[in-house]
Amino acid sequence: MSSQWDNFLRNLGEWRGSFASLDATGAVVESTPSILTLEQGGEERLVHFRLRRLADGDLNGTPSRDMSEDYRNLGKQVVFFESGTFCKGRLQVAPGTPFGGEFGFIQGDRRHRLVQLHDEGGTFSQLVLIREFRAGSNAQEVPPLSLDQLQGSWSGTASTISADWPEPDRAECRFEVHGDGHQGLRIDSHIGSNNESVAAGSGDPSRQLTWMADGGYHLTPRQVDHRSAFAVEAGWLTAPDRLERLIRRYDASGGWTSATQILASRV
Repeated sequence: MSSQWDNFLRNLGEWRGSFASLDATGAVVESTPSILTLEQGGEERLVHFRLRRLADGDLNGTPSRDMSEDYRNLGKQVVFFESGTFCKGRLQVAPGTPFGGEFGFIQGDRRHRLVQLHDEGGTFSQLVLIREFRAGSNAQEVPPLSLDQLQGSWSGTASTISADWPEPDRAECRFEVHGDGHQGLRIDSHIGSNNESVAAGSGDPSRQLTWMADGGYHLTPRQVDHRSAFAVEAGWLTAPDRLERLIRRYDASGGWTSATQILASRV
């Protein structure tokens, strides 16, 4: 079984793309081109990270923002799965403190990342969509996602990593996606012996559902706090019959409990 570090290394390379701020409908408000590099260092456990954002759009010009960092280990707040897909976020929801998380999908020469933000009062405030392509590849963007593309039955495998145990617990998974007639949805999931449902739209107006470009969607409570259990979720449809879901769960004390990756095919 591969380690968290080995899974992290699946993201090595130079990734060219953009950071796009989205409004509540998923429309792009502002977009900035970017170049992100993850390069193996001279030591066995060393990766050099660099992110350049180029507000003027010139990928060969002077970056408007240039960040560098060296990684020798991974914090508990981030979880990497065997495919290289990852999610990270706060370990504890706290009063008066912004809450956020990141979902990072990878397949082949593509990465689809999403950052979600809630403000100091716990109210959902912003999404940032990051679409990345491996430099030198011919990778293409996925079409925008809609409810019609998700409706139906899916089956696959779920890998869950808990806060107190880093090895994934794998289980068979199946789920059904239903529409509510108003671009909302309900997902009824069966993961191993556990059943769970999540709804957004007219079925549950307390949850924000965002359809996005590049085959993505996002589900989050409109309001989070440290006294109520909740989950945040993102998905990426890379082909009509392939869907990947990431779910990050918090308990009734606001503590992070687990993260689940679901790889599913249409039934």
